[in-house]
Amino acid sequence: MQLRYSFRLYPNGPQRSALARAFGCARVVYNDALRARETARAAGEAFVKTGDLSKLLITEAKLTEERAWLGEVSAVVLQQSLRDLDTAYRNFFDGLKGKRPRMGAPRFKSRKDNRQAVRFTANARWKITAGGDLSLPKIGDVRVKWSRNLPCVPSTVTVIKDAAGRYFASFVVQAEPVTLAETDRTVGIDLGLGHFAVLSDGTKIGAPRFLRRAEKKLKREQRRLSRKARGSRNRDKARIKVARAHAQVADARREFHHQLSTRLIRDNQAVAVEDLAVKGLARTRLAKSVHDAGWSAFVTMLEYKAAKFGRGFHRIGRFEPTSQVCSQCGVKDGPKPLHIRVWECGACGAVLDRDINVAVNVAKAAGLAVSACRAQVRPVLVPARRGEAGTHRDGSADRGRNPRLLGQGAEVKGAGR
Repeated sequence: MQLRYSFRLYPNGPQRSALARAFGCARVVYNDALRARETARAAGEAFVKTGDLSKLLITEAKLTEERAWLGEVSAVVLQQSLRDLDTAYRNFFDGLKGKRPRMGAPRFKSRKDNRQAVRFTANARWKITAGGDLSLPKIGDVRVKWSRNLPCVPSTVTVIKDAAGRYFASFVVQAEPVTLAETDRTVGIDLGLGHFAVLSDGTKIGAPRFLRRAEKKLKREQRRLSRKARGSRNRDKARIKVARAHAQVADARREFHHQLSTRLIRDNQAVAVEDLAVKGLARTRLAKSVHDAGWSAFVTMLEYKAAKFGRGFHRIGRFEPTSQVCSQCGVKDGPKPLHIRVWECGACGAVLDRDINVAVNVAKAAGLAVSACRAQVRPVLVPARRGEAGTHRDGSADRGRNPRLLGQGAEVKGAGR
């Protein structure tokens, strides 16, 4: 399986200029190729092949006075830009054919985009030096902050600059799955807003609400940005401060997702989650809270980590009535308003915590052998039905006065009145 490892880069002044030049050249080649294909489509001509674009926009363009500066960057960067355009077209056409979710047609890139990236393959002869630096062609040896070791030799490296002005190196490696020691524990997960996750064993994990906690700082920085004159250097500085504040929120959320998903995968042989309609919920009044939780990113981490460590991952349908079914007796008790967090089953009389009951039902719907005995289910004394009270068929004496038999078909004094 292919994995991606990202590390922070710290280029110096000349290296930042060289990277900016590489970003610009890759963007120009991408836009020229997109313009050539759109022009051919408008003229009713055949789809222009990548080989023809490479010859026209890179090889021959370097010999012209207008595009001579393309020779200042690695040719591999320009070739990979054309391959990125091919990928964008392929995703667009596959979406039209129903092979994947629909995506928009490729669009032109701007130098003001929040994210700039260039990719180097093995043909570019990049390497990791003995001193731990990342040596890139026509850029130099860039300092890297290594947080962990790479499992094998990477096949490609992508240099990324985000909106906050930070640089990252993203390596793609081919790794074999690592099978962890087997355990008999399985868990169902109910994702929510009050609690980020509720497990079928009764554990409740609070929602950190990173965006909500940072709203005061974000509001202050965005107010300062709005007061700066457009096109001024002070506005650029204020924009970077806003981007850094948002980046801190995103980094904290991602770290929380990684730690929680790793713990769940290591402690359980299989996990089950519900397929939530995140796009639909993001169009409601809960949109900010839904985006702040980041359910989709968390579920994606669970899925790939389960494949990486040899664990089971199950996703049940979003229309499964997990909140309407009693996890004790399996009787469907009907829909309930969201403000009802604890409810009593009308069939067996169990008092159920709504979120824990959902987590248990998610695990059962996925076919996992979970027990609800730890799911904070509290049986209560339920009067017997009138038809079940009275002398038993075998003629034995009435057991209704035994308090231990309440709720098991025994007669209750005054029942049914």
